[in-house]
Amino acid sequence: MAPPKKPRRTAERILEVTLDLFNRFGEPNVSTTLISAELNISPGNLYYHYPAKDELINALFQRFDVELADLLLAADNVRNVEDAWFFFHTLYELIWKHRFLYRDLNDLLSKNRKLETHFQTVLARKQEAMRGVLAGLKIGGALKMDPREASPVGASMVVLLSYWLSYEYVKDPRHALEPERAGSALLRGAFHVLSLLMPYLEPNSREHLFKLAGNYNS
Repeated sequence: MAPPKKPRRTAERILEVTLDLFNRFGEPNVSTTLISAELNISPGNLYYHYPAKDELINALFQRFDVELADLLLAADNVRNVEDAWFFFHTLYELIWKHRFLYRDLNDLLSKNRKLETHFQTVLARKQEAMRGVLAGLKIGGALKMDPREASPVGASMVVLLSYWLSYEYVKDPRHALEPERAGSALLRGAFHVLSLLMPYLEPNSREHLFKLAGNYNS
C-alpha cells in the first residue's frame, strides 16, 4: 500500500489557485478575498504567506521567468523549420500557462515596478533567442537572410510572442483565453511567428512549414 501523500504546503496551494484565477478572470478582476475564499482559508492566512497582491504576482512571475530562461536555451538547437515549430509551440505553451501576464501585461507593468523592470530582461532574452533561431536556421540551410535584417525580424517575432494572446483576446473577449481554446490559439501563434520568415526560407523549408501547419490544424 502506497504511503499517504503529504499535504501540499499552503504557500504552494495559494500560488496554484491564484494562477488559475488570474488566468480565468484576469488579474485586475481577482481580489485577495476571492483567492482566500477559493482556498477556503482566512484572509489572515493568505496575508501571512503573501502580505500583498503584488507579492503573489511577483512570485508567479518568478516561476515563469525561471521556466522561460530554461526554455529559451533550446533556441540554439534549432536547425530546421520542424525544430522551430516545436520550439515556438512549446514557448507558446509556457506563455499560455501564465497567460494572465500577457493578457494584462500593460496594466501589470503600470502598477508593479518590479515587474516593469524585470520584463525588460524577458524581452532581451527573447530577442537573443530569436537571434539564435535565425542563426540556427541559416546554419541548417533552411534560411537565407541578410545579417542586417536579422535584428528587425527578430524584434517583430518578439512583438508577436508578447502580444499574440492580447490579439486573440480582442477578437473574442468572452472565450479566447478559455482552456478549450488553447490548442488552436497556440497553433495560430506558432504559425504566425514563423510566417515572418516566409520571405527568407528556402523553398523546401517553406513548403514544409505549410505542411506542418496544415497537419496540426487538421
